This record gives sequence, C-alpha cells and structure tokens, in this order.
Amino acid sequence: MIIVMRPDSTEQDVEQVVARLGERGYGHHISRGEERTIIGAIGAPDHEKEVVAGQFSVLPGVERVVPILKPYKLISREYNPRPATVMIGPARVGGGHLGVIAGPCSVESAEQVMQTARAVKEAGATALRGGAFKPRTSPYSFQGLGSEGLDYLAAAREETGLPIVTEVMDVRQLDGVAEVADCVQIGARNMQNYDLLKEAGHCGRPVMLKRGFSSTIEEWLKAAEYIAAGGTLDIVLCERGIRTFETATRFTLDLSAMAVARRETFLPIVADPSHAVGISHLVAPMALAAVAAGADGLLIEVHPRPDQALSDGPQSLTPAAFAELMRQVRQVAEAVGRHV
Repeated sequence: MIIVMRPDSTEQDVEQVVARLGERGYGHHISRGEERTIIGAIGAPDHEKEVVAGQFSVLPGVERVVPILKPYKLISREYNPRPATVMIGPARVGGGHLGVIAGPCSVESAEQVMQTARAVKEAGATALRGGAFKPRTSPYSFQGLGSEGLDYLAAAREETGLPIVTEVMDVRQLDGVAEVADCVQIGARNMQNYDLLKEAGHCGRPVMLKRGFSSTIEEWLKAAEYIAAGGTLDIVLCERGIRTFETATRFTLDLSAMAVARRETFLPIVADPSHAVGISHLVAPMALAAVAAGADGLLIEVHPRPDQALSDGPQSLTPAAFAELMRQVRQVAEAVGRHV
C-alpha cells in the first residue's frame, strides 16, 4: 500500500502518517520526489488494506492511497511509475544512461587490477568490477584474495577514478566490503540468502542483485524487495543467465526476463553476458543484443591475459576486444536512445 502526499503537504503531515503506520504495527519507506512524497506501508495484510486505505485517505496532506496487491511492493511500478537512476559513485545506471561495468572476475594481484582498470577506463567503462571474495563451485578453486583484494581495488579507483562494484558473500563480510565498494554485488548463489539481503538494504551502498540461475522472475523481484524493505531503493537488477537444457553455452541469457521485469519494476536492469555464455567470442553479440533489448547497463569480464586467469578465463575479453566492444556498444546505444 502506498500513500501519496499532496504537493503542498508539510513535514508534519508526513510525520503524522508515519506515526499512524507505527501505531498499526506497519513499517514504512519514504520516497521524496521533486513534487510529491510517497510513503510505502510495509506489512499491511491484504484483508485490512481497504479499511486502512479509507482511514489514511482522510489524514491531512494525503492525496490518495493506493493498495498494491503484488508481493513486491516497494519496487513495483505502482509505487513508482518512473524508471529510476542509481548512482554508483559518479556513474549513472538507468534514466537513459548505459553503465558499463568491466574488469576481472577475480582480483589476482595489484598489477593485474591496475592494468585492467587503466585499460577499461581508456575504452570508456564507467565502473570497475572485480571479485575480492569469490564463490566457487569447487572448494579447491581460487576463492579470491579477500581484504587484500579490496585494497587493490581501492588503489585502482584512486588512480583511475572508476567506482568499484564487488561481491559480498556473507553478512560477516558486509561492513568491510561496503567500506570500500561503491556498489555491493550479491551474486546468483546468494540471491535467496535473505539475511544477507536484509542487511545489504541498510549497508549505505547501492546493491546489485544478480538473478539466481534457477530462479523465476518473481523470485528475483521478491529478493529485491527484501533489500528495499531493509532500507534502500538504490538497487540494480542483473540478468546473468539461467540454467536450461542447452549445453552449448554456460547458461542462457534470458533477454525476455529484462523486458518482463521492466514492466513490473522501476529499478534499472543490467545484463551480464560474460557469465551467461561463458565463451569470450559470444560475449559481444549478446552484449549488443542486451543493449538493443533495453538493458540499462552491462557487466563485462576483462582480463589482460585470459589464458592465465585464475577464474573464468574462457569468458574474459582482452583489453583490445573490450575496446572494440565499446565501439559497437556506443552505436547500438545511440540507436535505442541511450548513451554511455
């Protein structure tokens, strides 16, 4: 249920609505726009919504009350019909701005991260990605450098100015990652780690939420609602491919999911073709297809020497290949009304 305040409503009117929500045991989320303030009521049972809507509609400063029947309330189009823009440091994602977040799958060394950061910056990337903490299918695979890797990412940001997107795997890592990262990424394997989602919602950073590789669109959006209920609407959704019967590629990039999600939520949606296809020569065509399909951004894995990468080398682009992709991305983005 959302409560739309009139343009001339006062702060006292807003506080009164919030107080009444608290009296009923409901949570709330306040979104302040240029013209109106919108208050989302969290926790109102469906059988109470009609009565509560009537009661709140007569409070001072209230323009209207809109019940939301979908299970994801705060991220729904009913809550905010306008597409949102999320700031990752100085980089915009959404609102016509195409964010290109590029870098290695794993942080391996200071030299590797710095070399990659310089290259993707020169090619036009708007943010740097890199995994300091890496969830791997095998316990014997390289798991990342941890806090040391965060230090290398911070040094790369200091030199290049690129904001950092990096993954958090556990609630215990969250404070340390959020202290360094400009955007906290929650990976596919943790999409339904609800304790982590709730904590990420009030970590003070934007959150990128990857779709689980066996998750429905509704499950993905419900997971994002956990983050929103935790306290932030600075959420970027990431389609990274789902598991199907096809074996020619690592996963199947579900471009239709982005189109469906865009009708359901105002949150920006980016695509990760690198993880979806798992093969470097297929990354570019799927990246261009994602931009044409309306993606607000791309996650691209880039490594100076993919043949020596400690993780995901087969799907990583060389700096030269990434520079060529960026040239093509700009052309497609311009054609569909976006700019990098």
